[in-house]
Amino acid sequence: MSFKFENLIIWQKSMDLGEKMNILSKAFPKEEIYNLSSQLRRASDSVALNISEGSILQSNAEYRKFLGYAIRSLAEVVTCLHKAIRRNYVSKTDFDVYYKNCFDLMNMTIAYRNKIK
Repeated sequence: MSFKFENLIIWQKSMDLGEKMNILSKAFPKEEIYNLSSQLRRASDSVALNISEGSILQSNAEYRKFLGYAIRSLAEVVTCLHKAIRRNYVSKTDFDVYYKNCFDLMNMTIAYRNKIK
């Protein structure tokens, strides 16, 4: 038995992203615990949460709205990553990997949202 959203690759990848961002944020300085660390964790978790929440709605229009929220949260994650690299909390190599993951997931989520009419 499973929920239909659990079979979505975008949900699975967003779950992975949340875990990666949680691990990454733990390496940030302690003074960021209530700022950038928290924001990065909340934004990355919000992606999967919105995908799953929207999937149980009856209306495709409402589902598209929640997928839009997930896309906006991904943009927020990318901005947090830019903040992190500017503050030297993440290496350029790691930034590039996380950035590509976000880019790919955003494109997949947009494509999925566009399929829902």
